[in-house]
Amino acid sequence: MAVKQAANGTWLTQFRCKDRFGKEIHKCKRGFATAEEAQAWESDFIASAGCTMSMTFEEFVEVYEWDVRPRLREHTWMQKKYMIDGKIMPYFKNYRMSEIRSIDIVRWQNGLMKPGANDGKSYSETYLRTVNNQLNAILNHAARYYGLHPNPVVRTSKMGSKNAKELNFWTKDEYLKFSEELMDKPRIFLAFEILYWTGIREGEMLALTPSDFNLRKCTLRIDKSYQRLHGEDVVTDPKTPKSIRTIKMSQFLVDEASDYLSRHPEIGPNDRIFPLTKYCLSRSMQSGCNKSGVKKIRIHDLRHSHVSLLINMGFSALAIADRLGHESADITYRYAHLFPSVQDDMAKALNQRGREF
Repeated sequence: MAVKQAANGTWLTQFRCKDRFGKEIHKCKRGFATAEEAQAWESDFIASAGCTMSMTFEEFVEVYEWDVRPRLREHTWMQKKYMIDGKIMPYFKNYRMSEIRSIDIVRWQNGLMKPGANDGKSYSETYLRTVNNQLNAILNHAARYYGLHPNPVVRTSKMGSKNAKELNFWTKDEYLKFSEELMDKPRIFLAFEILYWTGIREGEMLALTPSDFNLRKCTLRIDKSYQRLHGEDVVTDPKTPKSIRTIKMSQFLVDEASDYLSRHPEIGPNDRIFPLTKYCLSRSMQSGCNKSGVKKIRIHDLRHSHVSLLINMGFSALAIADRLGHESADITYRYAHLFPSVQDDMAKALNQRGREF
């Protein structure tokens, strides 16, 4: 390593180092006004190339992306990147990884938790938890694979909440009132029928093709998901391996799907039945709510509505989870307040058993 003054009075640095893959790099950089500037640039480059924790947070996020992105769906990474760039990077950008303290994380949390932090509104508890988890993921990655010590997240508490305080959903009567307003739009009507009566995800519905339906057996195969990425339609694997499943459909829904497909012979076996955008669905939902007078909910809340319907019909968490492509523990935890209480029945059974002795 050498910092030297050039003939024109400026300073240069010339050195060799190894990158994070062990490859040797020869670097020469000229034009610095002072020796200190040249030395600082050299130190920063070596920290970045070798992934030492002297590198900045911004530089480490590039390393994190290199390591993590190949393991994620493109849409998932885009969501993470949007969150990192918008909510984390502005605060931590110029911090050196080794200099991030627990109190820095607390102060960052406090800024996001302030009333009005979201353009005059407050962020939801679940969104705050999601952003917090993303920062933790970056710092934990640095600690696990690149020697960050101490890990500043260890002594901090998470902000926000894992689950929303209240789930929004429609009762069956509310949905039927809403769907009546869509009957003059067959494609939109069938899209919402499938969402409500099967509980599949919006992306799963938008990826459906005629070949996914077995109308004779009244089944629907879910094995892909639709996303709009970089201005292009992309069909990917579903959210999780558990999401690949076959759903049994009610006869009236089979009849509706069969009637629609018979009226559209131009739709090939592997063509998308619903060449719609998520924006189009959201706009149709808002219009239907306005016309029917039912409360406004999100499209994803139709999935909650389906779960609520099945719970009221007496189905178990295990059966519902299998239909939705979830783990049963997730259903039990998230929808526990919707399941009928069995405490009275337990007490009565125990009381009866106690009298037998």
